[in-house]
Parts: sequence; C-alpha cells; structure tokens
Amino acid sequence: MSLTALLNTDLPLIQAPMAGSQDHRLAAAVCQAGGLGSIPCAMLTPAALRQELQAMRELTERPFNLNFFSHVPPEPDAAREAGWRETLAPYYDELGVDPASIAGGPGRLPFNAEAAALVEEFRPAVVSFHFGLPQPDLLERVRRSGAKILSSATTLDEALWLQERGVDAVIAQGLEAGGHRGHFLDFDLSRQLGTFALLPQLVDALDVPVIAAGGISDARGVTAAMALGAAGVQVGSAYLLCPEATTSVLHRAALQSPAARHTALTNLFSGRPARGIVNRLMRELGPLSTQAPAFPLATAAIAPLRAAAEARGSGDFSPLWAGQNVASCRPMPAAELTRELAQSLGRST
Repeated sequence: MSLTALLNTDLPLIQAPMAGSQDHRLAAAVCQAGGLGSIPCAMLTPAALRQELQAMRELTERPFNLNFFSHVPPEPDAAREAGWRETLAPYYDELGVDPASIAGGPGRLPFNAEAAALVEEFRPAVVSFHFGLPQPDLLERVRRSGAKILSSATTLDEALWLQERGVDAVIAQGLEAGGHRGHFLDFDLSRQLGTFALLPQLVDALDVPVIAAGGISDARGVTAAMALGAAGVQVGSAYLLCPEATTSVLHRAALQSPAARHTALTNLFSGRPARGIVNRLMRELGPLSTQAPAFPLATAAIAPLRAAAEARGSGDFSPLWAGQNVASCRPMPAAELTRELAQSLGRST
C-alpha cells in the first residue's frame, strides 16, 4: 500500500510535530495543501489538547496526525537536581534568578489514559509516537479508534521492534534531524546513523512503509529519499520559518543566521539528546552533560534562565531546535512550502 493510500492524503509528505514552535494552524495549512499536518501533544494538558483538536476541526476536514511521547517518567532525584542547580548557579546570579523560586515539574507528558480518551473521542486519522510505543493496552485503544499508528526508529533494531508490535509505518529518523532523538532501545549515540545510511537498511528489512526524516528541507532531499526507497518524507525544520508556525523571533533570527550552520546534540535543556543551534549554554557547559537530570526533569531548572535571557533579547539559554540542513529554508506560507517540497513527486495539490 502506498503511503498516500495509508494516510488518505494527496502527498506522501508529513509535517514533523515541533512542540513549542507550532500549533494547529501550521498543521491545518499543511493538511489543506495535501500533506499530513501534525500536532505535537507532549507539552499540552488534556484541556489544552482538546482546544487544539476543536480548533483543528474548524480549519480542516482533512486527515491529520497527533504526536505523543512514550517515555517512562523517571523517579525524581533530589541530589542530582541539587547538583544541576549548583552547576547553573553562576547563570542564576548573572540573570537575577532566585533558585528557590524555581518550581519542579515534568515539562513533557507521556501518552496516558486521558490522551487515549481524547483519541477515541476525536478519532484522528493518524497517531504517531516518539521514544517507542505506549503500554500495550493504551496502544490497543489507539488501534481500535481506527487511527493509523506511526513511530520513529533511529536504528534497524528499533524499526524491527516497532514492526513486530504492529505499527503501520516507521519513521526513519536520521542523525541530522532537529529536536529530540527518538531512540529508545539503545542510548549509545555512536549507533545513531544519518538519514541516508539508515533509510535503505530499513527499506530492505521492513514490510511496512518507511518514512525518511532528518536533513530534508527541499525538493532535492525529497527526491534523494524517494530514490532510496522511502515511501514518503517527514519535514520539520523547514516549516519553522512559516508564518503559521509559532517559532519565536529569536529562534527565527537564529535559523537565518550563520549560527545555524553549527548544530549539536544536547541534553542540557530537557535531559535527553536533541539537536539545536549551538548557543552560549551549550558552548560553556558542553552540549552533553552527565549532571543534567533525566528527561524531562532538566527542563524546570533551565526555564527561568531562558525566560530572563529572552526578555533581554538573547537566545543564550533557549533550545533553538534545528536540523543540520537549514541553509535552504526560507520564510514562506506552509502551503507554498508543501507544494515546493512535492515538486519532484509528479503530483499537484
């Protein structure tokens, strides 16, 4: 089955879910242009997700994707948290942040029973997961709702694991991709592959469609991915400059500056490796730190630094998520970008 038939879309093109940089407006614009728009749900409360779903239904009747995280929340570690805040103490002093005023909190929520109930109520065409899959009973609720199920794999082992559990398609997330790595079976970053090394391995080994993600920002990348056997592509960073995205002014400026040529995987902002533009915090602490609390608990201690710096017009403490290939990214409406990406597919929107 083709990806368009599986997803019921005009184009085999998915807009990557980008928590913190988009809402339903970007997703709806992509859907209306023939692709599959995605709503990131990990940072939304059930009430906020309900609002997004209602707003999405008002803008489009086309199929769309809801994306959830499938991580297991860690046990809080007071000693590690205290050590992390001690590491950040000079920055708190510099920006006038009182560490005692910092509230804890997970920052990102895994897929749970409340989310499953919303899936059952609103019945999205597609539900995708990052960091593996939820518990079998929750996954079965999604399947019974009628949604097609996608999930990200960063290695062949992860892709086979997902196929064994009945996903309808696998997203091959290459090392170039911006935002959080989707790995879940093996946390050794040396096993992570670039998109065009990972993709053909998955295409050869799997029976389900494989969707290429990471480093694809224009029609040339789409062509290359399809030539290697991809059933479709997932594009994220290129959509960050669209007017429908909620990308901050600071983030937009960074994406269009020479700084965007240098990205790195960092765990400083959330506790889990994610690719972003290198900034002051990453340079001074090193992008990867053993002191950072486990995902997603590192977020709370960084949040007030980010807020204070951004109020001064600085992205020194902000997660400026971006993939390795943003040189060709330009500000343009999401529908126009979707059509440009699809130029090589021999289809019209």
